[in-house]
Amino acid sequence: MRTSPIRWLSAEVTEIVAETPRVKTIRLAIPGWRRQLPGQHVDVRLTAEDGYQAQRSYSIASPPEEDGVALTVERLEDGEVSTFLTGELRVGDQIELRGPLGGYFTWTVEQGGPVALVGGGSGIVPLMAMVRHRAAQASRVPMHLLCSWRTADDVIYRDELARLAARGDGLVVTHTLTRGAPGGWRGPTRRIDREMLREVLPGPGARPSAYICGPTPLVESAATLLVSLGHAPERIWTERFGPTGGVS
Repeated sequence: MRTSPIRWLSAEVTEIVAETPRVKTIRLAIPGWRRQLPGQHVDVRLTAEDGYQAQRSYSIASPPEEDGVALTVERLEDGEVSTFLTGELRVGDQIELRGPLGGYFTWTVEQGGPVALVGGGSGIVPLMAMVRHRAAQASRVPMHLLCSWRTADDVIYRDELARLAARGDGLVVTHTLTRGAPGGWRGPTRRIDREMLREVLPGPGARPSAYICGPTPLVESAATLLVSLGHAPERIWTERFGPTGGVS
């Protein structure tokens, strides 16, 4: 049976929120949108006046319980789409997108837990959709999020994650900084390593579902280390992106 291609939709920008100096969340209203699964992404297409088009994929940051779609985009110096989305786009503008796309890197509360989430930089975006979905469902599934950042100023969703973790409903959040820490910082100050994964995440005996997203070196290292700790490879899902584009 031939399936119909996913069509391009027109989306209107309803809100733009600065998350960090380099990262913005763009909220979109999309007529005809079908609900996504936490972890899915969209393709965004920009068309210049001369007809030139550029297209990139971005993970969805919002849970399916919310109306519309939120994309969290990091500005890349050589990224023609990201520089436009984070620098030129305004509320009321229209952009084209299609989706939701991808069914491999997804999680819903019906799948149960525990859940181990590992992210690097903007790799937190699809993981945040899972965190928000869990909260929207008032789930108490044990969920541990470990995310690596360069500095404290680079932490995306920091206040929201702190609020959600403070509920005491089974969400544990750990941030680690790789390029120095401010005074009073209580978290780790190194790259994600074997000992950190062992200390922070549920052990292999708990059979957690592990989702890892970020730059390719981080993803490959974390997945390999989890397997070395005894985690089942078939319970590890990965999503990676390069320095210029791809899913982020």
